[in-house]
Amino acid sequence: MRIERFQMERTQSLYENEVRYNLSESGVQPLSIEQLLGGGAVAGILSQPLKYPESNGSRLLRERIALMYPGATADNVLVTNGTSEANYTVLWSLLGPQDRAAVMIPSYLQTNGLARAYGGRADAYRLVPRSAGAGRERRWELDVESLRKAVGKRTRLVVVTNPNNPTGAVLTREEMDEIVRAARAAGAWILADEVYRGAELHGDAESPTFWGSYPKLFVTSGLSKAYGLPGLRIGWIAGPPREVAKLWGYQDYTTLTPSMLSDRLAREALEPARRKSLIERTRDIVRRQLPIVLDWAAERADFLGVSPPDAGAIALLSYRLPIPSARLFDRLRLEESVLITPGAHFGIGRWFRVGYGYDPRTLREGLRRLGDWLDRAAAGRARRHSR
Repeated sequence: MRIERFQMERTQSLYENEVRYNLSESGVQPLSIEQLLGGGAVAGILSQPLKYPESNGSRLLRERIALMYPGATADNVLVTNGTSEANYTVLWSLLGPQDRAAVMIPSYLQTNGLARAYGGRADAYRLVPRSAGAGRERRWELDVESLRKAVGKRTRLVVVTNPNNPTGAVLTREEMDEIVRAARAAGAWILADEVYRGAELHGDAESPTFWGSYPKLFVTSGLSKAYGLPGLRIGWIAGPPREVAKLWGYQDYTTLTPSMLSDRLAREALEPARRKSLIERTRDIVRRQLPIVLDWAAERADFLGVSPPDAGAIALLSYRLPIPSARLFDRLRLEESVLITPGAHFGIGRWFRVGYGYDPRTLREGLRRLGDWLDRAAAGRARRHSR
């Protein structure tokens, strides 16, 4: 098996600690252990024996994860080292050389690379930006025709990212039904990556889950994006108990177990009352800080466009300048010490993603530098066109 370079993760790892203004993060400001537990409970962590934990996750942790999925029990859940391992395990288990996967674009391209490595082919279906009506912001919508073309007789798996990364869009129930209908017609599995669920910008309800909509379904998620706990590296797979037991066997060949401390802290984080407070914290951050990005973009509406996200601390912006997104990424990194994520890393063209969930002062200064660079580029384009 040959696996292609995961360009987004490699470049972020190379440069995120070298720049002064990292706008590539896709979660919210991480919590410390003391913030998560409160000062009095930290002593209990210090006395925790560092033995091997239960390799599929402790029963209490799996029970608390199962509470998010109506009708689920601990047997429906496998704990993984982050959502990335959850996705990896599902694709590894399902895809063989003659199988094809239908993969949503734009998206976090881990699943696209794995589908090409383990399966015969990755077939793209798309979200597209469309107007939501007079006087309303455009939104990213499912292109149903592209879905129908991508899912066929050889399709073994349909991959969904909902809420979506990088757009922050949340599928409607009708769009979710279209995906289930296409998978059912092909007899395919669905992998629904729902790691941004809980980081909604509007209302009190969480984004709808695919859980319960279809028998051949795995849902993956984790504590990184909506909980502010990326360093715990706790993710999970929820699915049919028999299939989850099979996936556990695959994990025996990779990381074996979550870490003892991560499992312990994750149990605390997902205690129902504490989980509620973590979600509320994330929503407070994204709702306070998204306007910083929207106001900044509105000042440059002649060459920038943005569809406000429904969930997640990420905003995807289009730009009308004569520079490819990967080149824009390099110029900003080298000339302004600003790190963004280019559209090329999500399978799209002249777009870039900005993360806005970390320190607001860093966000404002990073946007100022980014804006100054874009303003100069736009002015140079205007001069060339006026000659």
